[in-house]
Amino acid sequence: MVYESLLVLAVLFIASLPFLYVVGDARTGGRHLAFQIYLAAVLFAYFATFWRRSGQTLAMKTWRIRLDGPGGGRITLKLALLRYLFAWAGLLLGGAGFWWALVDRDRQFLHDRLVGTRLVRVPRPA
Repeated sequence: MVYESLLVLAVLFIASLPFLYVVGDARTGGRHLAFQIYLAAVLFAYFATFWRRSGQTLAMKTWRIRLDGPGGGRITLKLALLRYLFAWAGLLLGGAGFWWALVDRDRQFLHDRLVGTRLVRVPRPA
């Protein structure tokens, strides 16, 4: 998650530049809310694109982890959105959705359990 957060930070930094160039100061008011919504949408686009294309973000590829849908294949856009929203909810509740993996029988995060997705290990190439 630390490696993923570094990549996400870079994505958000680059994505914020055009917004701030066009809108200007976004520290208060409606501009601030618009900026937060924009960044949340950018994050969703980042994750959904990778999850739907290969099941792996760049950090997941490094650690040989893949996201599988309920049938073992790629996830739909709807599942990606639900997983994203549930992950945020679990994070905002003190990380409870992530701590859930410590007690889950399959070591899955709560958002994966709720949506029906699962993180699986990718074997090393032969």
